[in-house]
Amino acid sequence: MRQALVERGVPANRIVCDYAGLRTLDSVVRAKEIFGVTSLVFITQRFQNERAIYLAKAHGMDAFGFNARDVETRAGAKTKLREIGARFKMWLDIHFLKTRPRHLGEPVNLPG
Repeated sequence: MRQALVERGVPANRIVCDYAGLRTLDSVVRAKEIFGVTSLVFITQRFQNERAIYLAKAHGMDAFGFNARDVETRAGAKTKLREIGARFKMWLDIHFLKTRPRHLGEPVNLPG
């Protein structure tokens, strides 16, 4: 992903990778607690944006997304089926389990 952004003109010194964002919940919480982000823009497929925005708002962040084109093949059907379980798990994580990221760490200053 980093290389694709650089190839499209994003300055490499403006990109910060989050290698501990093992799942969407981890990435959202780490954005707030490690990187100090209070508002987010997600650019991904609609189903992922919906889940990421829900997680961000549940953690007191402002968030919105731009939807990429959905996958329209057998892989698309598999992804939609997987998303049912992912949304149920997200709902449990937020409302009952109070799940935290597997890895937090020290705060990181983003390039300004």
